[in-house]
Amino acid sequence: MLFLMRYVAAPEKLLRALVVLLVAGLASACAETAFVAQTAKKITPTPAAEEPASKSHGEYKVGNPYQVNGVWYYPAEDFSYDETGIASWYGPGFHGKATANGEIYDMNEMTAAHKTLQIPALVRVTNLENGRSIVLKINDRGPYVHGRIIDVSRRSAQLLGFEGKGTAPVRVTVLSDESRALAARLKSGRALARNESPITVTDLPKQVVSTSNLPPPPGAQAAAPTQTAALPRPTPTAAPSTPLPETQVGTMSYSAPQKTDIFIQAGAFSQFDNANRVKARLNSVGKVQVSSVLVNGRDLFRVRVGPMASVETADRVLEQVIGAGYPDARIIVD
Repeated sequence: MLFLMRYVAAPEKLLRALVVLLVAGLASACAETAFVAQTAKKITPTPAAEEPASKSHGEYKVGNPYQVNGVWYYPAEDFSYDETGIASWYGPGFHGKATANGEIYDMNEMTAAHKTLQIPALVRVTNLENGRSIVLKINDRGPYVHGRIIDVSRRSAQLLGFEGKGTAPVRVTVLSDESRALAARLKSGRALARNESPITVTDLPKQVVSTSNLPPPPGAQAAAPTQTAALPRPTPTAAPSTPLPETQVGTMSYSAPQKTDIFIQAGAFSQFDNANRVKARLNSVGKVQVSSVLVNGRDLFRVRVGPMASVETADRVLEQVIGAGYPDARIIVD
């Protein structure tokens, strides 16, 4: 009673005490809320971002013969492709558009376009001027400019060191084993496990063990049967996964630069007289050479104009040779 009267006599003190208790409770609740929220940020897994379409594998295709600007191209599987020539690059005008095998072109990815190779295929592209080499994935068709054997993405051109120049003499080599594995996978439709992804095992084989009870030795008593605890089943372990061959895409290496010469090859002929006639027709274009070469056990006579001082000169002379009646003429880098 005295306690109550004391607080009735001093209502202001009672009000102050209630306010203090209320503030303390709210502060405690806010602290707990802040702790829970902060903990939730740490333990809640971030939703995995959907894989961009440019990193999908698309479909495997070779394709039928096709014509562009009056020139016919004949796609075919070729796991031994190895050719030198001039590379170019393509970027902003095609960024975000569909490639020939259904992927979305990303100019910052390690991809390239080729006129006839199977897609996708893995190739090593080497800039012969500086020795830089990179593994790229062919997933598009092109380039349709005379004298170009491959069109690489902008990022690939940057890494190969010719983005500023626009072109470079290169060697393009198909990675045979990796390209075959990729082709087999896409053609069969089987999904291999990604690198570091587990292969779960639902059950393990059980070993069959036969048992029999033996009588106790003389003078001994048989022990009473006891309950044996069941041994825990071993936890299935993940089998090692098989890395996909495209994990090599973007791998760079370096070698010594090579001195190269650029020629325009009008054709290769089995008869020297035919090659000599072509030479006579092209003498007005530039310095023409006829040389013999052994190809698949056959002697051929190739007709070449050059060497050229630059890619720009080679482009101009190539157009002249094509205009002279040799539409299959191409730029050769030796």
